Amino acid sequence: MDTTSGDPATTTPTPPLPGPVLVIGACGQLGLELTAALRQRYRPENVIAADVRPLKNMELLAGGPFELLDVLDKPRLEELVQQYRPRQVYHLAALLSATAEKDPLFAWKLNMDGLLNVLNVAVAEGVGQVYWPSSIAVFGPDTPRHDTPQLTVMNPNTVYGISKLAGEQWCEWYHRKHGLDVRSLRYPGLIGYKSLPGGGTTDYAVDIYHKAVAGEHFTCFLKEDSALPMMYMPDALTATLDLMHAPAESIKVRTSYNLGAMSFTPADIAASIRQELPGFQISYAPDQRQAIADSWPASLDDSAARQDWGWQPRFDLNKMTHDMLVHLRELQPA
Repeated sequence: MDTTSGDPATTTPTPPLPGPVLVIGACGQLGLELTAALRQRYRPENVIAADVRPLKNMELLAGGPFELLDVLDKPRLEELVQQYRPRQVYHLAALLSATAEKDPLFAWKLNMDGLLNVLNVAVAEGVGQVYWPSSIAVFGPDTPRHDTPQLTVMNPNTVYGISKLAGEQWCEWYHRKHGLDVRSLRYPGLIGYKSLPGGGTTDYAVDIYHKAVAGEHFTCFLKEDSALPMMYMPDALTATLDLMHAPAESIKVRTSYNLGAMSFTPADIAASIRQELPGFQISYAPDQRQAIADSWPASLDDSAARQDWGWQPRFDLNKMTHDMLVHLRELQPA
């Protein structure tokens, strides 16, 4: 694996501007960084950020237009699409795994009705491409845990996973029935330094770095040997942009592609941190999220993504740890 770092907005050639780009859920963990990457690539004025509420620090979105949007408000969504005529829509708004279990009916409504609103408006208004993220949560306890295949038994047992699996099937259906160029990736746990955890089962792998840099003890809500697929945010951004800019004939999977980079346990990440911060301390207090983690894969077979559109991750655990600690130290108050 090549572990050379680089800016996801510039590591691949910039294709012609597809027209305005709309990012729904732009203030979330992925949306924040994807919006910034798109604005660097296409200029801020061409990328419309939208979310149900603005950020306290809007500078994190790298300038450009911002619109208030609840994706469940279909008339408002139609209004924005008719106003800006986007050629690409990135629909990222969702309730994540652990949070969704606390409010399952709202999670289903937001995750399902939001997606269907986007797909229907895209078809009606002639949007060229739609991106919608799936997740390793589509897999369940009956799924092979190691090198989980692209096509396999799934049977998710969380509301988030059930909604993501249903969403994958809807995306494939809209492509097949309406010719909509909708594309998707099954993200592993995403780790970045620009935003705090957002309610996911893999969020410990974000919070642990914040605690380490602050010199604080970290209590992990998963067992020390719980292996899960993970990915550093720059790799996730590169994968997303590469998928969306790949020729349509290269996209063979219209549900969602497995996407892998690295797999590690809480003990592994703690050991990696101690290479740079020897005094770092961790303890373990598994909670209800442990059962969710136990139902997910430990590693993924992403050969379809590698073969179809050339996916190749760049970060391993130690390279990510070093980069995370460098950036988080820079963000520490003077």
